[in-house]
Amino acid sequence: MPGAAVCMISQGFNPYLMNLNLKFANRQQDFFVTLNQRVNAYFKTNKIERTANTEMVIKTIFMLSLYFIPYVLLISGITSNLWVMLGLCILMGLGMAGIGLSIMHDANHGSYSTKPWVNKLLGLSLNAVGGHALNWKVQHNVLHHTYTNIHDVDEDISPRGILRMAPESKWIPLHKFQHYYAWFFYGLMTLVWVFVKDFYRLIKYQHEGLIAKQKTTALREWVFMLTSKALYFTYIFAVPMWVLNLSFWQVLVGFLVMHYIAGFILAIIFQPAHVVEGTEYPMPDENGNLENNWAIHQLHTTTNFGHKEKLFSWYVGGLNYQVEHHLFPNICHVHYRSISKIVEQTAKEFGLPYKSKETFIAAIAAHWRQLRWLGHKPLVREALVAEAA
Repeated sequence: MPGAAVCMISQGFNPYLMNLNLKFANRQQDFFVTLNQRVNAYFKTNKIERTANTEMVIKTIFMLSLYFIPYVLLISGITSNLWVMLGLCILMGLGMAGIGLSIMHDANHGSYSTKPWVNKLLGLSLNAVGGHALNWKVQHNVLHHTYTNIHDVDEDISPRGILRMAPESKWIPLHKFQHYYAWFFYGLMTLVWVFVKDFYRLIKYQHEGLIAKQKTTALREWVFMLTSKALYFTYIFAVPMWVLNLSFWQVLVGFLVMHYIAGFILAIIFQPAHVVEGTEYPMPDENGNLENNWAIHQLHTTTNFGHKEKLFSWYVGGLNYQVEHHLFPNICHVHYRSISKIVEQTAKEFGLPYKSKETFIAAIAAHWRQLRWLGHKPLVREALVAEAA
């Protein structure tokens, strides 16, 4: 039941006041040591690299083609039928999500190639579709992967306003309906990134000193982000209007459809991994100490889904294997299926959770129930938890 989620709530405590001086427990290290040894042995025994293989290269070509070929067909004037054009925009939306899930994600984790320049180049595919790679690395690699499901640090569960993703977040009456309306807002995710969050987060990360830790400067990132966005809006808006003599509003409709599809896909893949029935939201004590070490923390806060759905897994970049990804973000996702058996067996040997939903639909349903639980007014929710116990 959602109420079974462990919530170590510290009212009014903001980890940022401690400059992210959070400390994972330095105990129970045997699990990850053993797991590392077994995973390393798997790659060594099978004489394979931990990075991309031929399958990954083919997928990269496919996802890039799914986005850019429809674009080329659009601006080539091959059709003047607006419905066909809209269909091409839909394909671009699928391609955009595929680039995010299967190319940019691995590259910006440094797991696509052993060559840093390859990872950097492919990581910039995010900029090619309107985002900014540096912001994503800080938000995802640093904050989300290190402090998974910790309120006010993991930005994936700390949105403000109409969505409540963690029990420590402020509750408003509207939240009791969020399990119904959240799905609409999921489709706006990439649009918000392109127009709002990239700017807000670059300012925020600069203020918090997180940009300097990425071995770059705020000035450099501002120049690069603004330049890449200008180029993006040029090819996505100006070129179609100029070449095809379309109105701004016609291009805007295609743009919104493309982004809405991509945003919705990305949201429904990432959300069921952490905001899901049975997950945990650990919070540090007043000294910034967390209960578990980092690896065990990942097991308590992360959920897999749809292991038997191979085509689905292929399209979503293996991110239905979120446990494996969180424990080994430096391994390319094409290997997650193989090492998942090792991870599950080792977790069970150490008496640790290995959370997984049988199907993607089951994960979506569990996410819906978690949204409903989080939408209850806190006092009502606590009563429900007590009653369930």
